[in-house]
Amino acid sequence: MTSVLFTDGWTVAARGEAPRPVTLPHDAMITEKRTADAPSGAHGGYFPGGRYLYSKTWAAPSEAGERQWRLFFEGVYGDATIRLNGEVVGRNVSGYREFTVPLERVIAGGDNVIEVDVDNSTQPNSRWYSGSGIYRKVWLEDVGAIHLPYGGIGFRTIMLGNPATLEAVVHLAPAALGAEVTVRLDDDGVTAAQASAVVSSTQTTVTLDVLDPKPWSERSPHLYTAVVSLVAGGEIVDEQAVRIGLRTVEVDPRRGLLINGERVLLRGGCVHHDSGPLGAATFRTAEHRRARILKENGFNAIRSAHTPMSRDLLDACDELGLYVLDELTDVWYHPKTEFDLASRFDEIWPDDARAMVAKDRNHPSVIMYSIGNENTETRTPKGVETAREMRAFVRTLDPDRPVTTAVNFLLNLMAGGKGGAPSAAPAPAASSKKRPSAVTSTAANIVADRLGSIMQLVARAPGTDKATRDVIGTLDVASYNYAWGRYKGDAKRHPDRVILGSESLPGDIARLWPNVQKLPNVIGDFAWTSWDYLGEAGVGTWAYGEDSLTAGLSKPYPHLTGGPGAIDITGVAGAPALLSRAVWGLLPEPAITVRPLDRAKERVRRTAWRSTDAVSSWSWAGAEGREAELEIYAGDDEVEVFLNGRSLGRKRAGVKAGYVTRYRAAYELGEIVAVGYRQGAVVSRSVLRSAQSPTLRVNPETPDLAADRQELAFLRIEIADDNGVVEMLQDDIVTVEVQGPATLVALGSAAPATSESFAAGQHSTHYGRALAIIRSDGTPGPIIVRASSRRHGTAEAQVTARLAQVTAREDA
Repeated sequence: MTSVLFTDGWTVAARGEAPRPVTLPHDAMITEKRTADAPSGAHGGYFPGGRYLYSKTWAAPSEAGERQWRLFFEGVYGDATIRLNGEVVGRNVSGYREFTVPLERVIAGGDNVIEVDVDNSTQPNSRWYSGSGIYRKVWLEDVGAIHLPYGGIGFRTIMLGNPATLEAVVHLAPAALGAEVTVRLDDDGVTAAQASAVVSSTQTTVTLDVLDPKPWSERSPHLYTAVVSLVAGGEIVDEQAVRIGLRTVEVDPRRGLLINGERVLLRGGCVHHDSGPLGAATFRTAEHRRARILKENGFNAIRSAHTPMSRDLLDACDELGLYVLDELTDVWYHPKTEFDLASRFDEIWPDDARAMVAKDRNHPSVIMYSIGNENTETRTPKGVETAREMRAFVRTLDPDRPVTTAVNFLLNLMAGGKGGAPSAAPAPAASSKKRPSAVTSTAANIVADRLGSIMQLVARAPGTDKATRDVIGTLDVASYNYAWGRYKGDAKRHPDRVILGSESLPGDIARLWPNVQKLPNVIGDFAWTSWDYLGEAGVGTWAYGEDSLTAGLSKPYPHLTGGPGAIDITGVAGAPALLSRAVWGLLPEPAITVRPLDRAKERVRRTAWRSTDAVSSWSWAGAEGREAELEIYAGDDEVEVFLNGRSLGRKRAGVKAGYVTRYRAAYELGEIVAVGYRQGAVVSRSVLRSAQSPTLRVNPETPDLAADRQELAFLRIEIADDNGVVEMLQDDIVTVEVQGPATLVALGSAAPATSESFAAGQHSTHYGRALAIIRSDGTPGPIIVRASSRRHGTAEAQVTARLAQVTAREDA
């Protein structure tokens, strides 16, 4: 089987519009006009949704009739119907599932019209921004009569020793009986192991002994290439290359999480699937950048919330060394929004699970599966049985990874004996509209926001154990959402329970992490969230001034981002990321942050999902004399702050101060310094300065990109001085133009509320920053990105598009 990218030469037309050319991946929703009355509401970031027709003409080779052809979709969001020359050849309703569509009756040697009709007009159908259309890659597969099927190869590390024992389990059709399967393990051009087996049944196991093995872990993410060949009649009839790692995973209540036999604590963060200004469109460059920034900020694990992770992000986690908890779904059979897939849950979940496991099982980064998130059905006998069935199904597909589901103790308690079932019967089948339960994740979020730290007392309330223990008993790992206050007690009540903090408020890390370190059965924590996202508008955004008097948890249009991210949608880390690094012992020097001086003395309505609005800057033009509230994040014993050489005092820091030390001072231009002390001695120092004569700057993050229409380049647009100091209070409107073999695919900022479009060539900066993203058009050569502003001049930068190789898929 050969697989080639099938992403060029498409057109897309929204309802009532003329077709326009696009290169996949493509998010049709991100270009739509947002409005206050959009049916997706705060859930979907006030995008309308719609219906879209994708079309491509494929010139099939003259011998096409002698082969089998298929399309492989990594993801299509919306109710999708696929047609070949006007005839329906496939359908898909599950927006995060990978699926294949056979192309039968191909016109050999002629033009074939492929259409993908995507309907995402019924809103809301998701609790966050979903995107629309063919938002992940598409592949064209050429399949022989005897072949290695997609998802038919699974690798298992049986034992790590010297030699290590590796098994390749290959599933084949009966037509392959009598053929031979050969597996060669390649280590950077050197054969590390090789073995063969004759195909005597539809499942063939090949065992390899690997001398001097190099295990995969977060510290040493070593990858091998396994080349699997199917030989029939003395000829190789099919061959696939799969990147794998040698890695074992175990969970034990007395030893915790063991990776390759060593205890690991998960410093985790939850991540939604969108890529900020790019919308839902998934690109390898963007996912690799996200993984890199997360790891640079101390995270060693990602939870995909609440959908299966993209192949591109999995590849990045494999390469960089990040552990993955991959999650199947947010919704079971009780609806959370009016048009979600709850009514079809029983029908679709097995195929969704098959697709997720087939995608994941050869990725060493994936160490655990989650089968759900905050599903109140788990309070009921039916829900418990559903969890038992799903766990058993997934373990049959992959016997090596533990299975969990994220349980919200408050939500299960609120649900009562009916498990949060809708208060009235759903609408008749003729309508797809469903009445959501009154007890959903959204309802629990509202209650938790009001309760704040009292949430931990509620999680320990009488009845919560009874409301959760049955479903937890069906799982390999008990995942707690917002219930870290139970860790100590449950370690005694349930000594055989392995516990994971699957969601926690970012500001709680200093109080919960000591329990993770001390209790052997607690294996880590995932903050909500490590990376900000679109939709759930305003749940983590503070409201100021008059807005604070009426603001609820969700915010009105034009709010767009969720707001809880430790790292914003453009990749800039905020104070919550600094707090986590300090708690984890990964902050080498004090980090100085300041609450925004343009908001000084304003009334504020906080949210539980953002512990602080402070940012790392001492450049606030026009704010001289205003009182600055400083937050110094540090793991040292003490810190001392100096403003233009004057000491503001030496104070307690580190664990005794909750890792944040606060100061107040009148703002003045110049330099602010934080000095860290341990046992009375100076051990660290950091400094922030005010910008001097800031102008517009364009800073490429990389010097080049592949000329393959798939790779991106990210350019930071900043109002900064010659030393790179960004000015926070001189925002400007920036226009970006691209000359050369690339196009501008996104331009935006991390502003939580904006009516501007990411798809336009003009955008305002937010606290001095914006982000431009360009995409190669497939031609090598120099690319000039020029930015102009109204008050800060112009700037430009060059990026080079380098010659790229044709992309073929590494299969699994």
